[in-house]
Amino acid sequence: MADVTFQGVDKNYGAVLALSQLDLAVADGELLVCVGSSGCGKSTLLRLVAGLEQPSAGSIAIGGREVNRVPPQQRNVSMVFQDYALYPHMSVRQNLAFPLKMQGLPPPEIERRVWQAAQRIHMEDLLDRLPKQLSGGQRQRAAMGRALVREPSVFLLDEPLSNLDAKLRGKVRAEIAELQANLGTTMIYVTHDQVEAMTLGHRVAVFHQGRLQQVAAPKTLYLQPANTFVAGFIGNPPMNVLPVRLAGDNALVIGAQPLNVAIDAGRLQHTASIGIRPEALQVTDAAAGALTGQVENCECLGHETLLYVALDGVEYPLIVRLSGMTPIHKGETVYLTVDPGHLHFFDHDGNAMPLRQNASSLAGLIRAAA
Repeated sequence: MADVTFQGVDKNYGAVLALSQLDLAVADGELLVCVGSSGCGKSTLLRLVAGLEQPSAGSIAIGGREVNRVPPQQRNVSMVFQDYALYPHMSVRQNLAFPLKMQGLPPPEIERRVWQAAQRIHMEDLLDRLPKQLSGGQRQRAAMGRALVREPSVFLLDEPLSNLDAKLRGKVRAEIAELQANLGTTMIYVTHDQVEAMTLGHRVAVFHQGRLQQVAAPKTLYLQPANTFVAGFIGNPPMNVLPVRLAGDNALVIGAQPLNVAIDAGRLQHTASIGIRPEALQVTDAAAGALTGQVENCECLGHETLLYVALDGVEYPLIVRLSGMTPIHKGETVYLTVDPGHLHFFDHDGNAMPLRQNASSLAGLIRAAA
């Protein structure tokens, strides 16, 4: 096992900057999930650790040793790919044994490691099958087993579940989490699926356009996003990020509705947007202090209902998450309130502002004009 550190790492492909000034430390035994949209640099990060690419600048260390110039075969790193990369003409047993044969290990040691890996991935009865005789989940587990037999210091997983259906993804995701907990091996897991990120990662690193936006525990990412990108990316449905403007010295306006914010005017000057999680909004009777909007769409999902509410002067509808089924329909006018303690404030650069105060001091945070 080993920790992995990145210090000031850049990676350029000609004029394209895939990673920029990456500073990141992955602890020994940690399962770190890197998440972001396509082209954000997360797979490039894995290739740099594996030695398949070289950094354009900065330093990468594994177990305290800089590996910038260390060839891949000497890094003691195993990588699991999206497409499994199993040899189709070899049985599961032969696939698992292949990397050990390449290392020149004696047959008894190869047999011991193959059997041990097969037990860990629950494939003892499938060792003599060819990949074409396996289900998608079994092929993915075989790919994990081939990485396991090498007893690596670091596991790298590049979107390993993307070829599986939704039900199977949940099952294999749980197996990966259990495997990592049992092994205690450092894992860096790349995905575009935030459900995988939030359920698997000890910490989650969010990337956007080659830059690390925030790295934190899943709960921290959800409750304390560092900027508007993280706020909008983490959460399904995502946080509502609403542009606001200053009216006079002490009032913010969202769309056509003025807000009375119980914070000092100096801080108001720097507020550019407010974030509200969909579940923080509640539908209420018409009353002073409620935001007024019209339902553009209503999605009844059984366990919850999502409302898309248009606010006058706001480009995108406000998403409201309500528990269970509701009698609200498209075209209705609704009145919304929010717990002031659940509001997030962002400045003109999209960065979170430290404006969280106790509920009593924020009692008048949102009051629509009567």
